[in-house]
Amino acid sequence: MVRILRVALDQMNPVVGALQGNADRIISGIRQAEDLGADVVAFPELAITGYPPEDLVLKPNFIAENRCQLERIAASVGDMTAIVGFVDTDGQDIYNAAALMQQGKIVGVHRKFFLPNYSVFDEQRYFKAGSEWAVYTVRGVRIGITICEDIWYPVGPATLQAMAGAEVIININGSPFRAGKHAQRERMIATRALDELCYVCYLNMVGGQDELVFEGGSFICDQDGDRMAQARTFEEDMLVADLDVEAVFSARLHDTRRRQGALLPDDFWHRRGQQLETPLAAPAEPQRNPLPKRCEEVPRGPAEMYGALVLGTRDYVQKTGAGKVVIALSGGIDSSLVAAIAVDALGAENVTGVSMPSRYSSEGSRSDAGELAHNLGIPCLSIPIEDVFGGYLHTLEGAFQGREPDVTEENLQARIRGNLVMALTNKFGGIVLTTGNKSEMAVGYSTLYGDLAGGFAVIKDVFKTDVYRLARWRNEQAGQPLIPEAVLVKPPSAELRPGQLDQQSLPPYDILDGILKMYVEDDRSIEDIVAHGFDQATVVRVINMVDRAEYKRRQAPPGVKISALAFGKDRRLPIVNGYRVRV
Repeated sequence: MVRILRVALDQMNPVVGALQGNADRIISGIRQAEDLGADVVAFPELAITGYPPEDLVLKPNFIAENRCQLERIAASVGDMTAIVGFVDTDGQDIYNAAALMQQGKIVGVHRKFFLPNYSVFDEQRYFKAGSEWAVYTVRGVRIGITICEDIWYPVGPATLQAMAGAEVIININGSPFRAGKHAQRERMIATRALDELCYVCYLNMVGGQDELVFEGGSFICDQDGDRMAQARTFEEDMLVADLDVEAVFSARLHDTRRRQGALLPDDFWHRRGQQLETPLAAPAEPQRNPLPKRCEEVPRGPAEMYGALVLGTRDYVQKTGAGKVVIALSGGIDSSLVAAIAVDALGAENVTGVSMPSRYSSEGSRSDAGELAHNLGIPCLSIPIEDVFGGYLHTLEGAFQGREPDVTEENLQARIRGNLVMALTNKFGGIVLTTGNKSEMAVGYSTLYGDLAGGFAVIKDVFKTDVYRLARWRNEQAGQPLIPEAVLVKPPSAELRPGQLDQQSLPPYDILDGILKMYVEDDRSIEDIVAHGFDQATVVRVINMVDRAEYKRRQAPPGVKISALAFGKDRRLPIVNGYRVRV
């Protein structure tokens, strides 16, 4: 008899801490999978709590309620199999776990073996590692369950499960986005599927959580390592596929590698495993039509970066209950891109622009801000700051007597603008979206309590060169200059003094970003960076600027992480720090 297992991967968008709401969403997904005739439906890592729950898991009541919701979910499961991520406890410690449920009961639990403790991950702070594994027989098919990091190791629980006969591995994830990571996942999962000669179903959650974005993009690789099904990215989706499990048996007959199991490391064989016949172990003979294969297109390059920024902004604003946003529109490229992202994320009706010209603002910048607002369909308030600025100068005249104007007067203008946009959100609700990019954040080219004032920093992890790339890409998608061409071609300037240009204070952005990429994201030495063709004096200057600006970055609002190493939780350096790099 041909064995076909219908698997549904529900890449849901949970809210961290919303235990009942997340459980309701899971139960709804179970009903949907039943209607689609699925034998197995899986939900993401820690789907009940949301990911990452951080110190919420240190609250005993949180753990207990998460378990109560798991029982409620289990009671809703009928003659099918549901796999749900939750926080498990043995009364002594807690575990990142997945429950397998059938017919109103929890049949088995897998506890995550490998706990990541790098980059944005702190799982060893919270969880104990699991060491037991199982293979479950479901509808005549042997299934293994793994959680996120478990599948990244060449030898791990999936290896043990496959050696014990697992034909399908279901891997549930809360794997954060970074540019290019989906392609890396595809290569890794394809390798695991080919190594273990089984189907690997990779399920990732979707949504934004503080600085993190989870893009979904769930997919399935067959025993040949070929991707046979692909879900959408940056939105909730249920990927349903029919797995021809007999193909696994055939592949294993023709490949002798699995017969060399004794070559596995000795320390893996002590991990206890079992093979379990579930209440729904018997093969089913459903009368159902085969499903067409579905492989959605996966965005690459600017498309995936932009999608992450939109999703991260939307979920931060909506999940915090802010609802709407205010953006200071300078007529420059950064604020223009942030406004476009905000409109795509929230709708024009929830975005307000504010132009706050000073004595140094060019007529072109004022008109560019107005044209952008018109193109996006958002209101643009005009609140000149000249009178307020003049009042500040008059108030400080005595204290500043005998001193020439300098960066102090420049910062006053930025702080006046910060005060005004914060006043607007205080009066009318919502939050301020700041507009600083990663290049500026890196070298401290920003003003505390000025342009850093706000609730969410949309492009804080986007280098200036990528800001231009994303803006041009968005215009291409619109088929028209949504962001005015004048904004894209004029030299960037803060316009805080006569004739000011960014490149009077900074190296050209193509050079600056190359140095920052190597120093900030790759932790390369001065010697390494210079060896790649950068001027030594420029490299030393940039590095010193980065190191001195740590105190500013610590006070900046959170923003979307899209790179391999973002400022914030991802890159952690002490503010009080006597170490300086030397040539």
